Amino acid sequence: MPLAAFPKCYLGQLMDSKMSLDAWFDVANDIDVDGVEFYWGITPADDAAELDRLRSAAADRGLSIPMMCYSPDFTHPDPAVRRAAVEQEKRAIEVTARLGGGYCRVLSGQRRPDVSREEGLTWVSDCIGELLPHAADHEVTLVLENHYKDDYWEHPEFAQRMDRFLDLLDRIDESPWFGVNYDPSNAVIADDDPIELLEAVADRVVTMHASDRYLEGGTIEDLRVMDAEGGQGYADILQHGVVGEGMIDYNAVFSILADAGFDGWISIEDGYDAEKGKEHLDRSARYLREKMDEYGLS
Repeated sequence: MPLAAFPKCYLGQLMDSKMSLDAWFDVANDIDVDGVEFYWGITPADDAAELDRLRSAAADRGLSIPMMCYSPDFTHPDPAVRRAAVEQEKRAIEVTARLGGGYCRVLSGQRRPDVSREEGLTWVSDCIGELLPHAADHEVTLVLENHYKDDYWEHPEFAQRMDRFLDLLDRIDESPWFGVNYDPSNAVIADDDPIELLEAVADRVVTMHASDRYLEGGTIEDLRVMDAEGGQGYADILQHGVVGEGMIDYNAVFSILADAGFDGWISIEDGYDAEKGKEHLDRSARYLREKMDEYGLS
C-alpha cells in the first residue's frame, strides 16, 4: 500500500511562491513516502509544459503524483455558478491525469444557511453524476471526502456530518471511477465517531487522508460557534498535528481497512508549522509505515 504526503505545513509558502514545488519534492524525497499529493491552488493548470516537467521532476526523485486535492463548490444557488464548478472539476480531472495521477478529490460544497438539505443533496449528486463519464474517459477516480472546510471557504462543508455524507453517497451510483477519501479527524471535528463512519463506508474507501487533530485554546463547542459565524479558512483553535499523536485511534482504523481489503493510497495531512514540517512529516510517515506493517497493508 503506497504512502504519499500533502504539503499542509508548506501550503502558505507554496501559495505565495516563497517555496518552489521542486523544493517541496526535495523534502518529500528525504522522508519515507512514495508520492506527493497536489493541491489545485499550487498547480500550474494552464501550463502543459510545466505540468510535464513537474511529473518528470517528481519521478526523478522516485516520487509519483497520485492525487489531486480539489475543492469544488456544488451548493451555490445559482445554476450558472454550479455549471462553472462542474467545468472546473473536469479541468482538475484532466490535469490530474496529465500529472500521472489516478485520484481527484470532489466535495459537496459550502453549507450555506439558505440552502436546504434536499436542494443541496440534489444539486451535488447531479453534479457528481455528470462528472463520472469525464473521470472514466481520463481514468481518474473521483474521491468524495468527509471534509471539514477548504482553507479558502467561508462556510464548512455541506455534507460534513455523517448522516448527510451517507445520504449523498446513497444518491451516487457505484462506479469504478468513484469512491471515498476517508479522513478520520474530519469526522471528529464533525462531532461524529470516525470509527463508526469508517465502518459504514469501508467498502467504498479507495484513498485516505491520514490526519490527526487537536484543539488549542478552545473546545468543540467553541468551534461550532465560530463555524456558525462564518469566516474564511479554519478557526485558529483547530490544529493539525503529527499522525498518531492526536485524537484518532489508528489501530482501529487500520484494522477496519485491512478487513476491507484496502490497498489504495494513504496521504499524510500533517501540521501547519513549516519550520517543523519535515520533522513532523517524517514522524508521521514512520508511524504510518509501522501501522501498515503491523496490519499487513505494506
